[in-house]
Amino acid sequence: MAEESWHAARLIPTSGINGADEQERRATSALLAVMGAVREFGRALTQQYGAPAGAIQTFIEVPFTLGDGKFFPDGLIRVTRGQRQWTALVEVKTGSNELQPEQLERYLDIAREQGFDALITISNEIPPMAGQHPTRIDKRKLRKVALHHIPWSEVLTVAVMQKEYRGVADPEQAWILGELIRYLEHPKSGALEFSDMGPSWVTVREAVGAGTLRPADAAAPEIAARFDALVRYAGLRLGRRLGTDVIPALTRRELAEPTVRTQALTTQLATTGTMTAALRIPGAVGTLSVTADLRAAKVTCHVDVEAPREGRPTTRVNWLVRQLKEAPETVRLESYAAHARGAGSAELLRAVRENPASLIGDPAKELRAFRVALTSPAGTKRGRGRGAFIDSVLDAIDDFYSQVIQNLKPWMPAPPRMRSVDDAVATEQVPAALVSTALSSQDDPAAQPSRISS
Repeated sequence: MAEESWHAARLIPTSGINGADEQERRATSALLAVMGAVREFGRALTQQYGAPAGAIQTFIEVPFTLGDGKFFPDGLIRVTRGQRQWTALVEVKTGSNELQPEQLERYLDIAREQGFDALITISNEIPPMAGQHPTRIDKRKLRKVALHHIPWSEVLTVAVMQKEYRGVADPEQAWILGELIRYLEHPKSGALEFSDMGPSWVTVREAVGAGTLRPADAAAPEIAARFDALVRYAGLRLGRRLGTDVIPALTRRELAEPTVRTQALTTQLATTGTMTAALRIPGAVGTLSVTADLRAAKVTCHVDVEAPREGRPTTRVNWLVRQLKEAPETVRLESYAAHARGAGSAELLRAVRENPASLIGDPAKELRAFRVALTSPAGTKRGRGRGAFIDSVLDAIDDFYSQVIQNLKPWMPAPPRMRSVDDAVATEQVPAALVSTALSSQDDPAAQPSRISS
């Protein structure tokens, strides 16, 4: 038998998973075991929840008594540093299973009675923004115990970034973390990608097309939240490939009051049929904005770029075009002049390459900024696969970054040049004997002109 057909032994195998319970148990045990074994990975997951930088112990299915019942949370994490201990219960769901409020509130009560610090939930549910929890919980339960949620896609992102970019000191621990990554990337693990726009997707999409959707419709906020979750997932996926934290670009108020963001997006969807979000990418020339137009079935990504502060208008346009030599000719360019109202000129890249002046509305006005945009068809299906809305948004974001943003650099003025002696002579057109670069011009007393005596 040829060796090519042999299967390599895996530390965490996907074979033998029978049913949701076994899938959940294996995923929980694998994750918690690797957190305890790979110090850097365990630290990366727990520090964001207030745990100290200490030794990590992990357990699964620890029994607790609450009232007359006995309950078994999926896991427990304990971090110890000196005299300080931080302990959190863990509840895990895999596949399409969702977290249940009653179960979480019961575990919050157990954590409070035991003096634990937090309850951490892990599932494939992705809240619209970090810090939100996908399950509605009685806030009175959170007075003494913190509730945190991390999607499986974010767990995978943290693992990849730690292994590939931030590093693991011990080679054997790095291999162990790689085994967890391989396991989570396998479909049988139950750590699924973002795969559904929700049961109300078709209803809302058809209402948008008919112009009958209203902000008060119950399904509209659900789709708005799903869109934000999709863009957040796109950022996690892009961050894994770039080795950096790609996060949604939100205002301070939106972060403090998530309902403000959802209400604004719901109103936008009902009035214009569009939904807009943005991703902040470290080192990029600007934020990557994405707009889904459900009426036109289009997805548009754009980035705003500041124009050079010197040179003629055509010089500034050519500066941008030179950086877009690998971009498709269907990219749309827009120019904005200083002190001008509204949008400026707009042309496709193919036209601007042939005639840079086509992007200049008024040569007498100074160009201050450009917008670079790329539009692609939007899918209509609620799930994944060909013709799906999710895939069309993910592909649009990935393509726009790879074809446009990663090739753009902000303009920087040229550094001032040091003035040489030869330049000074050529500029001033004076005899060389009268030019001095020394601290004193008294080169030779004998050469000095005599004073006129009175």
